[in-house]
Amino acid sequence: EGTGDPPPRGTPAPDGSRTEAMAERWEPGPALGDGDVTPGAVPQRAGQELGRCEEALMAELSELVQKVVKSSSWWERHGVDISILTCSFLLLPAGFLCLRSAQAIPFLAGVLTLGVVHHTLTVKGGHLASHNALTESKSWGKVWAIFFIELCSAFTAEQATYNHVKIHHGYTNIIGLGDSSTWKLPFLNRYIYMFIAPLAVPIITPLVALDLLRNVEWKAALRTLCCMFLGLYCHYWLLLHVSGFQSPWSALLCMLLTRSLLAHPYIHVNIFQHIGLPMFAADQKPKRIHLMSLGVLNLPRNALLDWSFGHSLISCHVEHHLFPSLSDNMCLKIKRIVSQYLKQKKLPYNEDTYTSRLWLFLRRYEELMVHAPPITELVGIQ
Repeated sequence: EGTGDPPPRGTPAPDGSRTEAMAERWEPGPALGDGDVTPGAVPQRAGQELGRCEEALMAELSELVQKVVKSSSWWERHGVDISILTCSFLLLPAGFLCLRSAQAIPFLAGVLTLGVVHHTLTVKGGHLASHNALTESKSWGKVWAIFFIELCSAFTAEQATYNHVKIHHGYTNIIGLGDSSTWKLPFLNRYIYMFIAPLAVPIITPLVALDLLRNVEWKAALRTLCCMFLGLYCHYWLLLHVSGFQSPWSALLCMLLTRSLLAHPYIHVNIFQHIGLPMFAADQKPKRIHLMSLGVLNLPRNALLDWSFGHSLISCHVEHHLFPSLSDNMCLKIKRIVSQYLKQKKLPYNEDTYTSRLWLFLRRYEELMVHAPPITELVGIQ
């Protein structure tokens, strides 16, 4: 999960937000070495001792979490999140029927319903399916991944799983790998990127998926094309024949509107929770528990985003990166244990508000989203 290098004090994260514990304020616990060691003169024995201590920390935390998981019912492990996805799916008829109304309030209710349902199925459902967190069966996990990622999201399941699970989670905040650089568009100014570009997400997503199909087997590519076409066409057909849209262009415009309804927080959340935090070189990354505690941030609870995106993407992102196979509800259940443990061991537990991060990125957009992020140095151990 990492090298045997000493843990980072780190360079200051380039922000002025209320992040609770950033790298420049972090000091490792007193039991990690044999005294102060200057950079460049770390004895091999001290490095090995540190590596064992880091592994012991992660093992101890994992044991605490596993006790909670084993004592939890199927309803807590999977049932709650499956119920949310099921309820969202059952709301689809009401959303399409509301769009038949010529009155503003029912019509807007239909747009809101379809927009929230779409993001719940694509973001929450696709994210959980990519981690196989909806079921304990790998076969059913593959089925759900195809359904939520390809049919609902118009993306490729193989590439989504590889880029998110293998790269982003495997190399969180590692420069050139899992540093969230795919979310950066340096040729756009801050206001276009933060407030206008998200509206194009429903158009960009299938186009990017088509380009990525070159990297998968032809059978998987053919399946993905069929699922993407079926999902998009079903949405279009229902708008014409159930909602009563009179022209193809009005139906397509409604598709764009509902599919981009929560695109702004979707883009924002993906950059708020990693960019601006410590970044590391691939050959100098710390162990897993330090990497995730330093490079991941939690946002506050939010009813709409908790429902649509899931706890693991909002208020339990640290917990999700430490234990990615757990469902949203289980991440919420272990949140107190993880936060208390990290704070007890004097490790960062980063938290900040949505508004604070938004102002930070608007104020320091050039530094965070245009220029290359600085690499956090591993400066020594205590």
